[in-house]
Parts: sequence; structure tokens; C-alpha cells
Amino acid sequence: MALSPKIYQELPSQTAGPYVHIGCTPQMAGLETIYGGGHLGSKMVNDKTLGIRISISGKIFDGTGTPIKDGIIELWQADAQGLFNSPAENRGKSDLNFKGWGRQPTDILTGEFHFDTIKPGRIPYLSSNKLQAPFISIWVAARGINLGLHTRMYFPEEVEANTEDPVLNHLEHQNRINTLLAKPVTNGNYQFDIVLQGENETVFFDI
Repeated sequence: MALSPKIYQELPSQTAGPYVHIGCTPQMAGLETIYGGGHLGSKMVNDKTLGIRISISGKIFDGTGTPIKDGIIELWQADAQGLFNSPAENRGKSDLNFKGWGRQPTDILTGEFHFDTIKPGRIPYLSSNKLQAPFISIWVAARGINLGLHTRMYFPEEVEANTEDPVLNHLEHQNRINTLLAKPVTNGNYQFDIVLQGENETVFFDI
């Protein structure tokens, strides 16, 4: 007799837990010999990478305003020409000295993350001729999150490009665009904090 499979519901505890760090950021779990002993992807550039060097620092805050000290954050972006380091890129040759991806755990003591990268070029919006403003895609995993959250970081000095950006123009709550804008700290250094809940919650994308 055939038995009907039991579909179990997800438990509240089944969120990003310790095994995520062991697999994705082993150094944070005390495994210093894996992946050459360095965190994966916190430095996204080398000496030959084209483009304007920038650094991005920030924290992930929960709904109470407390920094999350066991989160993981990933960056995905185009190179300085607006091209991706991907086999699917058919618009030209991307910069082989820029991988376009980075991963970093939040610091276990301070909750801060830090990336060294470049300012991305503009890319087309879907299959249209419209260009998006320079942006960096961000993925966040942390305790209490069942599925990773997707957001973007834009550059406040790109006023005209941001005004034209079709994604920003499509946002229902235009007064929340400021949650997607990085804060310049010094020349080439930006701060971008991510708020998971509350009045100043960062805009997240359903993708």
C-alpha cells in the first residue's frame, strides 16, 4: 500500500544557525585552516582591478536597535564598466581582476562588516534601454531570518542617476529611498547600516 508523504511544517528554530557559519564563514566558527585561513570575499579587488576603489562598512540592526553579531552579508555587483563576472554576461568582457562577489560575517564583538571593492558602473534595466543607477546588491542572513533578505546600496552623490533609476522609481514608499543610500564617511569610504525591523527598516526586495 502506498503511503502518503508527510509534509512537515517549518519549525521556528529553523533559521540561520551555527551550521551556516561553519559552511559559509568557517573562521567565525573557529575553523582557521579552511579556505586558506581568510574570510571569504571581504576584499573584492586586487592591484590590477579597474575602477574607483571604495570601502563599505556598516552594521545589521534588529528591531530593538541592537547590532547583530552573528550575521552573514554578501555583496554582488557589476565591475567599473557595468559588466558582470559571469558566463551569462554577453554585453562585453568583464574585468577578470574583479570577481563581483564578497562575503563577510559581522564581527562577533562589534557587529560590524567591512568590504573593499570598487564603485560599480551602470547597467541596463531588464531588457530596456534604461540605465540603472550604480548600485550594489546585498544579501543578509541572520538569526530569526528563514530566507535571506535582499536589498541594495545606492550612492547619494549619483543624484541624477538615482532620479532616473527605474527600480527606485518603482518603489511604493518613496519616502523610504533614503534607507538604500549609503552615507559618505571620507573620500571613497561609505557607511551602510541595515535595519531589519522597525520605523527605519531598510527596504528589502521580494526576489
